[in-house]
Amino acid sequence: MKKAFILAAAGCALVLAGCSRAPAGNGAAPVPVLTAKAAATNMPVLIDPPPFGHVMPVSMVTIRPQIGGTIATVNFQEGQEVKKGDLLFTIDPRPSQAALARDQAQLENAQIQFDREQKLFDQKLVSQDEFDTSRSARDALAATVQSDRLNLEYCEIRAPLDGRTGGLQFHEGNVVKSPDDVLLKINQIHPIYVAFGVLERYLPEIQRQMRDHTLAVTASFENLTGEPPRGELTFVDNAVDQTTGKILLKATFPNTDKKLWPGQFVQVTLQLDELTNAIVVPSQAVQTGQNGQFIYVVKADQTVEQRPVTNGLSYQNETVVTKGLAAGETVVTDGQLRLAPGVKVNVKSSIEAASSTNSTGGSK
Repeated sequence: MKKAFILAAAGCALVLAGCSRAPAGNGAAPVPVLTAKAAATNMPVLIDPPPFGHVMPVSMVTIRPQIGGTIATVNFQEGQEVKKGDLLFTIDPRPSQAALARDQAQLENAQIQFDREQKLFDQKLVSQDEFDTSRSARDALAATVQSDRLNLEYCEIRAPLDGRTGGLQFHEGNVVKSPDDVLLKINQIHPIYVAFGVLERYLPEIQRQMRDHTLAVTASFENLTGEPPRGELTFVDNAVDQTTGKILLKATFPNTDKKLWPGQFVQVTLQLDELTNAIVVPSQAVQTGQNGQFIYVVKADQTVEQRPVTNGLSYQNETVVTKGLAAGETVVTDGQLRLAPGVKVNVKSSIEAASSTNSTGGSK
């Protein structure tokens, strides 16, 4: 009997506890809630889940000497932005100048010899073989002089593109060897690429949309300040990676503000399309029950109706409702756990709702 009494007492306690958590009825105080208006707006259709990508330069150039020698001057600072044609390094030109002067003198002598052989050949005083030998010697020296002039030009190493310089590997006074030594790397950072992969099931839609318009891409990352950089999809790879089932895409960003940096990892948002005049509510308004998804709608008499809905895509904490809701209707966004159909509500501001939550132990 004692054991039965204990069980009965426990059962009563559970019933009382359940009654204390039951939703407020018509005679109870209104339940404080937060609400929002369902709005008709345009909603972007995005790749879900958002892919991650990495930033890479449009062009990267490794600067190597084309002639060996001693570095006479370094004409830039590490990390400096340079323009195409800017002078980067000067290799001591004196050996090349001396070689050019020597070979020019030999070419002048060869030309004199050739002119003499030409006259003798015209008078048939030398053989064809002697004449050809003289001409060949002159032409060989002419080519050597051209090579010397080119080597002299190679003493000045100039930037082949606009970009940002990396770390300096050799300094003034170092002797460099052509073409083994790497002097510098230059990355083009504006414009810049963001490379990322998407599942192959998105490929037909991406191809279809690209035929009609340019696809917008945004890139975000930790500690980003201001608006995320915006670019456009410019490259679709010619094969799907059989290991991952993804296809490589590249987006081009102007990057004039230099927010994106080579090697950086970013979260990519690729917009495929846009829904026009879609009914949108805050995502927290959509609840899930035994019969599917629903929303509490506040009626004119300040009571709530539990409305079954069909929702679509979500973006930035907003969800599209494709069926069951009209624009302008008021929906509950916080406090749903204390609601039931017909319960009266009291719409609170965010500050009031926070105060109510702190005093009652939570409204949701």
